[in-house]
Parts: sequence; C-alpha cells; structure tokens
Amino acid sequence: MSVEKKQPRQPCCSKLKLFLFAMSFIYFAKAFQGSYMKSSVVQIERRFDIPSSLIGFIDGSFEIGNLLIIAFVSYFGAKLHRPRLIGVGCLVMAVSSFITALPHFFQGPYKYATTIAHFSEGNTTETILPCLGNTTHPQGEEPTSPENQKECEQVAGSSLWVYVFLGNMLRGIGETPVMPLGLSYLDDFAREENTALYLACIQTVGILGPMFGYMLGSFCAKLYVDIGRVDLDTIAIDHKDTRWVGAWWLGFLVTGTVMLVAGIPFWFLPRSLPKQGEEEKKSCDDQEGEQDTFITTDSTSSPAPDKQEPVTMSALAKDFLPSLRKLFSDVIYVLIILTGLVQVNGFIGMITFKPKYMEQTYGQSASKAIFLIGIMNLPAVALGILTGGFVMKRFKLNILAASKISIATALLSFILLLSQYFMHCGNTHVAGLTSSYQGNLEVSHQEDSLLSQCNSGCSCSLKHWDPVCSNNGLTYASPCLAGCQSSTGQGKEMVFHNCSCVEESLMPAANMSVVLGQCPRTADCDHMFKIYMAVSVLGAYISACGATPGYMILLRSIHPDLKSLALGMQTLIVRTLGAIPPPIYFGALIDKTCLKWGVKRCGGRGACRLYDADAFRATFLGLIYGLYTLSYLLCGLVYNRLSHRHKRQTVEKQAKEAEQEGKGTVNGDKNGPTAIIKCKEDLDKETTI
Repeated sequence: MSVEKKQPRQPCCSKLKLFLFAMSFIYFAKAFQGSYMKSSVVQIERRFDIPSSLIGFIDGSFEIGNLLIIAFVSYFGAKLHRPRLIGVGCLVMAVSSFITALPHFFQGPYKYATTIAHFSEGNTTETILPCLGNTTHPQGEEPTSPENQKECEQVAGSSLWVYVFLGNMLRGIGETPVMPLGLSYLDDFAREENTALYLACIQTVGILGPMFGYMLGSFCAKLYVDIGRVDLDTIAIDHKDTRWVGAWWLGFLVTGTVMLVAGIPFWFLPRSLPKQGEEEKKSCDDQEGEQDTFITTDSTSSPAPDKQEPVTMSALAKDFLPSLRKLFSDVIYVLIILTGLVQVNGFIGMITFKPKYMEQTYGQSASKAIFLIGIMNLPAVALGILTGGFVMKRFKLNILAASKISIATALLSFILLLSQYFMHCGNTHVAGLTSSYQGNLEVSHQEDSLLSQCNSGCSCSLKHWDPVCSNNGLTYASPCLAGCQSSTGQGKEMVFHNCSCVEESLMPAANMSVVLGQCPRTADCDHMFKIYMAVSVLGAYISACGATPGYMILLRSIHPDLKSLALGMQTLIVRTLGAIPPPIYFGALIDKTCLKWGVKRCGGRGACRLYDADAFRATFLGLIYGLYTLSYLLCGLVYNRLSHRHKRQTVEKQAKEAEQEGKGTVNGDKNGPTAIIKCKEDLDKETTI
C-alpha cells in the first residue's frame, strides 16, 4: 500500500499579490488626491482672489516637484529597497495634503463681494429701476480711489496661497517613486504573460480615483467654506453663485488620510521576491513563449535576487550617465517617448477644457459636465483598460501584436473624435454679441455692440455680465441693456418688467418681462448632446483598450537593467513637456474666441463669460486633431522599427540555434550540453535586477 506524499500548503495570498493589491490601492489614492485638487482649483482661485495665470502655475507645481527628483529616484531607487521608497512617497503625499489645507485655519472668515448690489436694495416688491437715465457714471463703474484699490488688492492677494503651492509641489515629489519603481518591481517578479493583466488591474482600480475625487469635490463645493465658524442663515448666496466658495480645505484632509493608509503595506514587503511560478518549475521545456522580452540579456549581468551584491551610492552615481546614454541611444525608446509626449499634449488639453466645451457648445452647466465625465467617460476608460489587459493575457500577444492593437484602437477612436466636429448647436442668442437686438444672427467682438436705440438712454454698464432671458428666447447681458424699467421679487426670484428692447424685437413675445439667467438651449440641442455623449463614451472605451498594449511595448522594448530608469525618464519628459504646457497654449488660443469678459473684484479683466461657440469648437477640436495626427505618424515609425528589430533578432536566434545544434551533433549528444545551456539562458532571462 503506497502513501502519497502530501504537498505543502500554498498560502492563499502571496506577497506578489499583496503588492498588487497595495499598488492598486495607491493608484486609486493618488488619482483620488490629484483629481480632488483639479476639482478644487476654482474654489481656491476665488478664496485667494488670484488670477487664472497664477492658479495655473499652482496647479502645475505638482509636475515641477515631480520632475525635480524623478530621474534620480528612478535610477537609484531601482538598486535600493523599492517597496519602502514607495512607502516614503505615500507619507510625503499625505503630509502634502495637510499642508495644502493649512491656509484655511490661518485665514479669517470669507467675505464675498456683491455683483449686482444696485439691484438688491430695499424690501419692497417694486423699487428697483434698472434703466437709470440721469446718472453721472454708468452703473457699477464708479471710480475707485487709490487707497481703496490698494486695500482691496492687499486683502484679495493673500500670500497664504504659497502653502497651496508648496503642498501641491510636495505631492509631486512624493508621487515620484510610485510608478517607475512599482511597475518595474511588479514586472520583475510576475510571469511575463501575467504582467499585462496585472497592469490593467492596477490602472482599472486607479481610474476609480478620479470618479471619487470629483464626487468629493462636488460635495465639498456645496458646503460653505467657513462651515462651523459662521451662521449659515446669514449667508445670502448659494453654491450656484459665482461668489460662493466651498469647503475646499475639507477634501484635502480626507485625501491625506486615505494616502496615509495606502502607504502602510509597503513598509512590510521584502526588497525582492522569487519569480512567479519559478518554484514550481521542474524542467526548462517550452520556455520560449510567444511573448518574448524583445531584449536578449546576459546570464552574468543579473544575479539572482537572493545573491545581490551590496551597492554603494558612489558606484551607482558613476554608472548613472553611461546608463542614461545607453537608454537614449535606443531609437525605439526615443520614438516611444515622442509619441507619448504628443498624445499626452492632446489628452491633457482635451480633458482640461472639455467641461467648458460642453458648457459653451451644448449649454450644459460646468458642474453637470464634470459629473457626466465622472460617471460615464471614466468608467468607460476603466473598462477599456481592463479589456486591453485581458486580450493581452488571453491571446499571449507579443510586442508586434500589441503595437498593432494600439494603432488600431487609436485610429478608430480618432474617427469617432472627428465626427464630434459636426455635432453642435451653434451659438446661443445673446443680444449685441451673437445676435442683433432684432434677433438676427451676427457675431460681434466689440463692447459697444451691446448698445442699441432701445437702451441708449439708460446709462448701462458694458462691463458687467448679469444675463437675463426674455420669452422670445433672446438673452440680454443685463436687465439695464434689456431696457427694463422696473422689477418685482427678491433674489433669484426677481423679474424685470417693461423692457423696451424686448418690445423692439422682431420675434413675437408674450410680454416685455425678463427673468434672471441665460436662456436655455432648444430641445434639438439636448438631443444632439445625448448623441455627443454616446460617441464620446464609445471613443473613450476604444482608446483605453490600447493603453495596456502601449505600456507593454515600452516595458518589452527596453533592456531589463534600464527598466526603472526608462519609466522614470519617460514620466519626467512627458510630465514636463506634456502636462504643463497644454493648459497654457490651449487656454490662450481658446480665449481668443471670447465675446464677453467678466470684471474682477478689484477691477480689471476677469474670466470669460461667453465664447463664440463655433470658433471655440474649431479651435479646440482643431488642436486635438493636429496633435493626434502627429502621434499616429510617430506610432507608424515605432511599429516600423519594432518590425525591423524583430526580424533581425529572429535571424540571429535561428543562426545561434543552428550553431548550437551543430556542436551538439559533433559531441554525439544533441540534447545534452545544448539543452543545459538553453535552460540556463532562459532562466536568466526571467531574472532581472
């Protein structure tokens, strides 16, 4: 009677899987933290009363902090304890969130300015006269004394925004080790056929971060900034008012706590792990899988993880420049960097101004646009990333097949993007800007076009933007410019009557009254918006399907010893030239399509209130089309180079095998020494730094 030997029980969760779970959570946490920062930009701008150019500089401080040390962390970190370096990065990012929230506790209560104070006096039902014929200065344009101007600028330009700048820059420094060290660690110790699926899982969980970040941003924006410190019953504005500042600081306390928890597992992970599945191998048969590393390594160059030699900082520093030179001498790597750089320029520009595009083209509110992006586009991106990883895993695709998938998905999504140019509603009808006072379409960039015979005796302000809507569907820049003589009601319920410009309109009107707010778009525009969202979501899914194959092209086309450095340099270059400039030049070109500018609290030009929708669409989509077209040309060059390398290595491999077979035949043992050498080479290929 034979007794079978009992196999040792395998742990239910290996350390590699623990690392995978921890990486997924940290990708979620850093995306959660970053997206909340993006959603709070407007609140921070209003709270510190700073210009858009400065808030853009603050928002870009993340990339500034990141690029300061990423090259060194990527290279030196690959030789050190990678999980603990990631843990340190998480701690730094958590502290950065707490620093960003500090100004709220140093500042006094927020005091909002009134925008239409000349329409808010008294408690009677009919006392406000928008059209004032006998005034020295137009409404709202009284001169400001130098003393008042200086005091206003001193209070509004609080230097406490420096804390926000430093906190965001520190977040960039802390995020540095996560991607290059984390992904290289995972790729080193996972099976090659599993890497794509693991990477897809990490990115899929990470894409949930922006969803929760925007939801948290929306929630905090509806809470008053000084909640708990003031009596909310005394606040006369709500979260829809442009003067409202939400509790922007509260979300940073939440994101900092989440990031602190995310870094805990990395302090307990080892410096290295056995290659996944290596302990179960009993032979070296059939080691040549379809998904090759695309780079041949020397068996003597990469010692096993448990036999690593002690490293010194001087030795690492001495080897840094030669490694950098070797990396950038690879034409394929350089082309991949350029391709990603152009694509990121287009993507960052698109995602930054997409809510504004939806607002100006389809009449959607900014909050609704961001909400729809969060609950529709982002889940489609997550599903697309997961699909791409599953396809790579299921069919065990090599690097050439991955590049074909990446190019095909990019072209198909570009076709859907092209179709969006024909999905529009035209300009909204605003008297004096996009239409005449008689309702005829005519776009004007001149301020004096707001004046007409119907409001010539009203001494109206041409700078303020207080839109009102008439029953004939025409929007007027203010009740005064509509020629209104009286009003009833208070606050948001205010209605203006006896409007002479409404009476002059060629379009029939039920009465000569107007209500606060811009006129809504037609039902046809709502239908067009639904089609646009469907095409946008489908395009986001198809484009994301090529994300994981694109990552695999980068990982499999570089030398294993340079993997962390390559990922770090790619992140450095792409974030420096791909993340910082696009909002600047996209915004500068888009602002040229502005028809009506707002006024700052202390005077001067503020944010744009109304764009020429047709010019906006042509500028916005035109920039994206140009950048994506250039990236596809570069993708073609990458594929061409990969194909040539694959053919050359195939020929070299066949020649080497023929030589080894010849030596084995001469020695009378064809499967002896040759098989041993082959086994050793294949095992060495699976072992990296």
